[in-house]
Amino acid sequence: MQRRKFLYIAGVSAAGMTCSRASILQPPALQRPAFPAANPRWKPMWDAALTLLAGNITTLPHYDRPVLIEGSVYSGVWQECGPLEGLVYASLDWGFDPDATTPPPLPIQVATANHMAFFALQRPDGQLPSSVKRSEVGFGQIQMVVPIAATAWELVQLTHNEQLLATAYTACSRWDAWLRRYRDTRKTGLVEGFCTYDTGQDNSPRWAGIPNRCPDSDARKCPPLPSLPRLCPDLSATVYGGRIALASMARALGKPAEAALWDEDAETLRSLILTKLYSPEDAAFFDLDAQNNFVKVRGTAITRVLGEHVLKLEIPSDRKIFDAVWHRQIHNPKAFWSPFPFPSVALNDPAFVRPIPRNSWGGAAQALTALRAPRWMEHYGKRAELHHLMRQWVEALAASHGFRQQMDPVSGEFTMADPSGYSPAALVYLDFVRRLAAS
Repeated sequence: MQRRKFLYIAGVSAAGMTCSRASILQPPALQRPAFPAANPRWKPMWDAALTLLAGNITTLPHYDRPVLIEGSVYSGVWQECGPLEGLVYASLDWGFDPDATTPPPLPIQVATANHMAFFALQRPDGQLPSSVKRSEVGFGQIQMVVPIAATAWELVQLTHNEQLLATAYTACSRWDAWLRRYRDTRKTGLVEGFCTYDTGQDNSPRWAGIPNRCPDSDARKCPPLPSLPRLCPDLSATVYGGRIALASMARALGKPAEAALWDEDAETLRSLILTKLYSPEDAAFFDLDAQNNFVKVRGTAITRVLGEHVLKLEIPSDRKIFDAVWHRQIHNPKAFWSPFPFPSVALNDPAFVRPIPRNSWGGAAQALTALRAPRWMEHYGKRAELHHLMRQWVEALAASHGFRQQMDPVSGEFTMADPSGYSPAALVYLDFVRRLAAS
């Protein structure tokens, strides 16, 4: 571990990593990550990204610890992305400034709060909020992507925070039970989508004609439409990844029998994703509607399946699927390997939406998809391709002089309708510049 990061973690330990003590004891003074040995043209935006993130750390009415909010027009944290954003923020190469007199919250504390906000507001029946916003706590959809159990486990490994481990294991176990009870109404073993916001893919043709939220803003209720509920590959992959993390947490807590059950349930779900939600003729993963028809819109649900490492390359049948998906979809310049990867819908899919509107998962390349890319591209040995993707995003952000949600995957021009200030884009910039400098 680098010396500065070691000192940072040690300093956090000295300040007290548990959520209760972190708010009482004075944290050590924080020093911003230094600009790495990278292209000097990138430094102004490096500094701007750090300033933006510092401004997006705030408390919310329903949770009194500082969290890193989404920023721009999104005043809150969302389960699909807030925990990962906190983890990436904390993983930067922070140090200490002995001359600082009013230190901000430590990034590790912010990352912990970006998880604990959801655990603290969990309902008695086990439902986690989909969002914790300035205006409200959301329960009208499930809105999962990267499993909160997975990011919590990674944060535990970084901090050795035993309180977070115990809290996350209990909360995420209850959340998994809630999903089994309310999001497997067809009794298939897969995870069901009831509304557009369940997957966080606003304005996507994948969800054409489907309500944004569940009836009465209650994620237990499915809209009364013939095509619903759908079996969703990305939601199922999220639960799979969560169960893998829960197995690791159980082992760390000395619960080997529970770990074995989590592993078994995860493998069952993995097999169902591959047998029920993959279309060999299309080399793509799709939703399966209530009439058992594929909803054939090729979108970034594919990358979300890869994001949880559902495909095991040591298994010949899985490798065959991965190779087909990679060559026909992900790395195909006519589909997802656009000049600025990845479009939210394949370029050659008839459903691609153009001209690109704001907040659109109908084709725009989204910063959130880019932020998640290192979680799977390195795992599958695609380092050179990841390097290219990162450079394209860094250059596009540097040219835009701002941090916004989405861009045209062909031109690299960002959608300017919303103001700059979007935390995921700033984190993409910082994380990618750091990785490029180290490569």
